[in-house]
Amino acid sequence: MTVDGAPRGGLDSESASREPPAPLFIDPVHRAPTDPTVVEAPDGTWWMFYTQRRAADRGPGFRWVHGTDIGVAVSADGGLAWDYRGVVSGLDPEEGRNTLWAPEVVRAEGRYHMFASYIRGVPTTWEGHPRVILHHVSDDLVDWRFLGEVPLSSDRVIDACVLPLPGGGYRMWFKDEAHASTTWAADSRDLARWTTAWQDVGLPAHEGPNVFVMGDRHWMVVDEWSGLGVYTSPDLRSWERDGVILSAPGARPWDASLGHHADVVIGRDSTGSEIGWVFYFTHLSDQEGTAEHRVGPSDPTGPADPDVLDDEGFAPAHQLTAIQVAALRVVDGHLVCNRDGPVDLDLRRASTLTAADPSPHSTSNDHLGGHR
Repeated sequence: MTVDGAPRGGLDSESASREPPAPLFIDPVHRAPTDPTVVEAPDGTWWMFYTQRRAADRGPGFRWVHGTDIGVAVSADGGLAWDYRGVVSGLDPEEGRNTLWAPEVVRAEGRYHMFASYIRGVPTTWEGHPRVILHHVSDDLVDWRFLGEVPLSSDRVIDACVLPLPGGGYRMWFKDEAHASTTWAADSRDLARWTTAWQDVGLPAHEGPNVFVMGDRHWMVVDEWSGLGVYTSPDLRSWERDGVILSAPGARPWDASLGHHADVVIGRDSTGSEIGWVFYFTHLSDQEGTAEHRVGPSDPTGPADPDVLDDEGFAPAHQLTAIQVAALRVVDGHLVCNRDGPVDLDLRRASTLTAADPSPHSTSNDHLGGHR
């Protein structure tokens, strides 16, 4: 099984200097970053793409999670400090205000690929709206070209995750809400043409699948809205349940609620041992309708744009979110995450970028430039 709260390990001087702040990042404009994905840029910096929800939107229903852009933050020091770079332009292929969610960004076939969830318009309810996954490409993570919609299992699909397959080609996992909110998958040789999709992980319902290789196995974490469910597979043909992580409250600031929709980067700690860094988001409060929370110059997270708060500088606590990071280890064949333990974060130890991309049929994860 997978457990929260593994014993805290010792820290040497190097790892002690690589402990990230908590929270790791809060969007300075709208105060509600979610669904992070982290990838290495050509210059060795690391870029975080995320859904830019609007914490103080006072519109009806769930308008605050729709009409969203994809935000960007950049780290030049291996992930400890993140500078906000605004939003990604040119992603919306249609006129008007529409909704972009849950970006997946990978390096493959000589360039970067983004697979983002897309909803037309700005709905005020979760249900009843077609959702598709769009494909864009870029050479530099700045300028993106739209290639089209990915044909998948229904018109209620979101939350793409892409990984190279051991035998060549790629697999995309995604949430299909038309099929009980379970994880489905499709394969591609070139990220352009996709096979017929199939259900890969069934109930309980979940979203945000994220797949990575650690040790000699593949792992999948999914957001079950009660922590991250964990699955493991030796061959990508079947998945075995391995418990849950990020379900117990953490002690760090803004980390006392459930962990949601994560991305994982695999690297090495300061001793050279394999480590995973799980980037996830939390709500300031998991309970909708909780007391208002002041976000202004006196807030420890810093001042917010007054245009996104009410007249007295308040935003609903449930709508305020932050990005956090914690360490993953494989211990006795199980995935372990202690969200209060040492993180020893240095994404520079995950770098796999080279002057030229590896063969598109490599069996390594190098296609993704360290991502996953």
